[in-house]
Amino acid sequence: MISLTDTQKIGMGLTGFGVFFLFFGMILFFDKALLAIGNVLFVAGLAFVIGLERTFRFFFQKHKVKATGFFLGGVFIVLIGWPLIGMVFEIYGFFLLFRGFFPVVIGFIRRVPVLGYLLNLPGISSLVDKAGESNNMV
Repeated sequence: MISLTDTQKIGMGLTGFGVFFLFFGMILFFDKALLAIGNVLFVAGLAFVIGLERTFRFFFQKHKVKATGFFLGGVFIVLIGWPLIGMVFEIYGFFLLFRGFFPVVIGFIRRVPVLGYLLNLPGISSLVDKAGESNNMV
């Protein structure tokens, strides 16, 4: 089992609440307040989990400048009150930032009994294979 420090446990909680508020804000027709709270909690939780320096290095690498601009720009746009446009920017930036993790996540999900079966269905399998390629969203 992975041992976490107290700071990382707090970060996992903040990140979880951030994802919850983002999801709940989208379900409630892009509620500005919930999306803003979710964004702040998600970014703060990420900083707690991996540390401030590593978070800064992750977001501000030379090859991730465009992705970071879209993601943080989307967060800013949501915070100033345009949730739909901001979430579109954020989602695009999120996919650009984390596209390197998709093959690992898809490989893990394919080993989960029920989800793996669903991902291997004929129509879904080709779509998931394309999403699992690390260089397809350039």
